Amino acid sequence: MTPTPIDGATLLNEVEAFHRRFNVFPTEAAYVAVALWDAHAHLIDCFETTPRIAFLSPEPGSGKSRALEIVELLTPRPVATVSASANALYRLVDSAEGLPTVLFDEVDTIFGPKAGADEALRGFLNAGYRRIGGALRCVGEGSNQNAQVFNSYCAVAMAGLGSLPDTVLTRSVIVRMRKRAPNEKVEPYRQRVHEKQGHALRDRLAKWADSVRDRVTGAWPEMPEGVTDRPADVWEPLLAVADAVGGDWPKRARTACLELISAAHDNDEASLGVRLLTDLRDRVFCGIDRMPTAAIIECLLRTDDAPWGDLDDKPINARTLARLLGQYVTPANKPIKPRGIRTPSGFPKGYYAEDLTDAWTRYCPPHPGESATSATPQVSGGESVADTATVIRHTDPETATPATLTG
Repeated sequence: MTPTPIDGATLLNEVEAFHRRFNVFPTEAAYVAVALWDAHAHLIDCFETTPRIAFLSPEPGSGKSRALEIVELLTPRPVATVSASANALYRLVDSAEGLPTVLFDEVDTIFGPKAGADEALRGFLNAGYRRIGGALRCVGEGSNQNAQVFNSYCAVAMAGLGSLPDTVLTRSVIVRMRKRAPNEKVEPYRQRVHEKQGHALRDRLAKWADSVRDRVTGAWPEMPEGVTDRPADVWEPLLAVADAVGGDWPKRARTACLELISAAHDNDEASLGVRLLTDLRDRVFCGIDRMPTAAIIECLLRTDDAPWGDLDDKPINARTLARLLGQYVTPANKPIKPRGIRTPSGFPKGYYAEDLTDAWTRYCPPHPGESATSATPQVSGGESVADTATVIRHTDPETATPATLTG
């Protein structure tokens, strides 16, 4: 007897309902994305990329770990961990048992500010997002060593406090969890009771995935308008799953895609370098063609709601400014560096707007407009500090802390 085909839309509705029993996600879009992610984990061999999913919150007790527990029940070959080495994970992915679904709880302890940079583990998470990713390692004993490529492509779900490195976040669907309000209720989760129910759904997802594997392989789902580049890579597998599921899931998936991408952008904190470039454009130079380093530092330190007064427990200085700006290049493709500026009172080091214009164009958000207020010290007649008889008092132009400017 031919088995009855599994209705994908109905099945995914049940997966979503199962999450709703135990998880309170912040938006409807989150439920859609998580259900699609569960299903995609059964089909990742069909895709070029596998998005990470990150349950993040500012405070403990927001349901992140519970979300991972439910994902664990619904995905193939789950491996839950709160600590792992990159080498162990590479070997796990390359094992003969098949691709795992890696579930990282307390991931903030790996990448948090007190943990130091774990570049090998970050490399695993980043490289494994794309099928061609992997690591080259020497294997063998003694002098009998051979180079071997270890694959890292597998589904990864994460939960943690705060945020994650930008390189990980841009490869992730982000669900920003929050504490439940008094009127938000969930069913108490008991593994010995609910594990069988979750596994039954998992097994049906696996059978459904086998029935659509040929159709999903190589699919090119239509992207919502404006979704390109990395966000398109992240959402392509989930939209392909939604199209294969049918029903109202294609429409819901694209609505969720736009909503969560927009929310991720709204919550993004620009890198320190981009923040510096933007503040220099909008709050420091503001049309001035050159400024001494000391004057720039004073302007930055007078900027409200800015990080410049407390970078690693000390205010920004000339060396930090030079280091941050040196990551970017001038229109002539040379690193941005301080240059001498002739003023009536001397020849201090500083920066020229012409050196910053290319970086401003490429990295900064759109200019807020002429109405934006500036923190730049101005003198009568609108002249800049670089072009007037300004007295700049500091000890050393390369190490000065905030300078005092007087007209």
